[in-house]
Amino acid sequence: MSDKHNIATPHERRPFQAHGHMDVVTLGDFTLGRGVFEPGWRWSNDVKPIAGTESCQTHHTGICLEGQMTVRFDDGTELDVGPGDVVDLSPGHDAWTVGDTACVFVDTGVKGYAKPA
Repeated sequence: MSDKHNIATPHERRPFQAHGHMDVVTLGDFTLGRGVFEPGWRWSNDVKPIAGTESCQTHHTGICLEGQMTVRFDDGTELDVGPGDVVDLSPGHDAWTVGDTACVFVDTGVKGYAKPA
């Protein structure tokens, strides 16, 4: 069976505490999200209160469409992500938007992301 749904009218919008949201489309077992991480967004401030974990425990796989984000893993290493970068991010990290432009990121690892624990 084939199916489609446009991300412009997502099945679900998950607002962050402030500074953005995640639009989510689910087709069968496949879930895709488009995150809009506004300037000032930081996982530890905007999603941690929702997730209830010390660091982000989601395995993200996706592509940055615009803007910039820095990801700091629990071991202290950092990764800068910008437009066109395709990433595979292990669980156990914090992240924040860099600069005054929203970071827009398409992510396949969002089935449980930014949902209350």
